[in-house]
Amino acid sequence: MTINEPTRYPATGGAARAASARSTRSLATIRPSRRALLAGGAATAVGLALAACGSGNGGAGGTAAGGDTVTVVTYDSFDLPDELITAFKDDTGYTLEIARSGDGGEVANKLILTKDAPLGDAVFGLNNTMASRILAEGVIDTTTALNLPDGAADYLAPYIVDDTPALVPIDFGEVCVNVDTAWLDDHGLEIPTVFEDLTDPVYKDMFVAINPTTSSTGMAFLLATIGHFGQDGFAQYWKDLVANGTKIDEGWSDAYYTDFTAGGGDGAYPIVVSYASSPAATLTDDGTATTTAALPATATRQVEYAGVLAGAANPDGAAAFVVWMLSRQVQEAIPDAMYMYPVDPDAELSDELAKFGTTTQDPIVVAPADIAAHQQEWLTTWAQAVGQ
Repeated sequence: MTINEPTRYPATGGAARAASARSTRSLATIRPSRRALLAGGAATAVGLALAACGSGNGGAGGTAAGGDTVTVVTYDSFDLPDELITAFKDDTGYTLEIARSGDGGEVANKLILTKDAPLGDAVFGLNNTMASRILAEGVIDTTTALNLPDGAADYLAPYIVDDTPALVPIDFGEVCVNVDTAWLDDHGLEIPTVFEDLTDPVYKDMFVAINPTTSSTGMAFLLATIGHFGQDGFAQYWKDLVANGTKIDEGWSDAYYTDFTAGGGDGAYPIVVSYASSPAATLTDDGTATTTAALPATATRQVEYAGVLAGAANPDGAAAFVVWMLSRQVQEAIPDAMYMYPVDPDAELSDELAKFGTTTQDPIVVAPADIAAHQQEWLTTWAQAVGQ
């Protein structure tokens, strides 16, 4: 079974770029101030953090075992400004090599299959639905424990079983129901607010969900329904959704771009599973309002992690990369480049995301031990409930 990472379109191309070979998810144009990131400060932060790692193999100077190149295994849609990638070498002495390896689920599966001969030195993009499995399989070097900035540790427990800082939280997003408020208003319908509203006949044939067996976005939403309705109640909810005309797509791109009425195409469904950040992509021409809304009562959190791979040829370079991802420069670039939220609470967000993509203070959380123990069982139950 492969759980795929949601596709992300890059921040500079809008809907046209969404159909590109990388099939990535962009929500706004990168502001010039973000693109003009310069080196400075990150070198000090990396050096200090690596000094605390205890590796003793050369620190951030680019002279450690493994040479001056650090290979990072990540999903296809990894996207940071070129200027920032260049600054990584200036700051650390290492050349960054990005090994894009498919969707997030594919990355996880490949790392497990190749753990005895790792594909690179570090990994970025594993999320909390797969992190516990990755740790259990011995993919991550748990002897490399890095200092985390204030607030980052909040994204370990309760999101992964083993809250070792060797798997470092970098960013997060919230999967939730989105609605086309303009469409609903034009049709004289109120905006739904909770899960139960979506089974109301007034919203028949209006909701498009995502298959949790093929999409991590779909998996996150399934977990949200399990967290809300319980293990004994979620299957009936999905039966009720299907009976009310809910469509189930294979991935986020199909659901949002093809079937959602506000996705830029000719969609017929005004309600969709997407992200809390998505309304920042559907602004009016003057940028003062959004035509969609996220429903906070349906939100569950996805956390993305980075770590040093066990058996890495360049563990020091890998540690330098992980620390660099927590630097203020990178944390403030992530919202515009990948439209996830930084784990650094002091990192600045773009104006659009800050105003129209706010997260909930109380997202639905399913215990990571329960996910590890019951994920396959839940997927089987879900498939039976929806007739797949």
